[in-house]
Amino acid sequence: MRFALVGVVNTGTFFGLYLLLHPWLPYFAAYTLAFLLSMVGSFFLNTYFTYRTRPTWKKFLLFPLTNLTNYLVQSAGLYALVGWAGMDSRTAPLLAAAAAVPVTYLLSRRILLPGTAAPRP
Repeated sequence: MRFALVGVVNTGTFFGLYLLLHPWLPYFAAYTLAFLLSMVGSFFLNTYFTYRTRPTWKKFLLFPLTNLTNYLVQSAGLYALVGWAGMDSRTAPLLAAAAAVPVTYLLSRRILLPGTAAPRP
């Protein structure tokens, strides 16, 4: 539940940044910059609130691996939604983000709580 709440906050932060940058940058550049900026906030929210663990430089440096996977899944979705499906580039990132949530959860849990098994359904 905490992961979902942090996800909502992070998505809101990302989307707000994206909409602010969108008028001045090509949509994919705005997407990438907003993604990178929101990733830093996501790290601290996930360490302190979601997993209740201490942030370390090692975790901070490994955390982008979860976001790289997230970025690749979302980027493919964004490209497909805008380029192939003709969706508005201002709203397509929200739909693309939904596809990456399960993968991001599993990877972030593994990095921020090393040595823990994934929860059973």
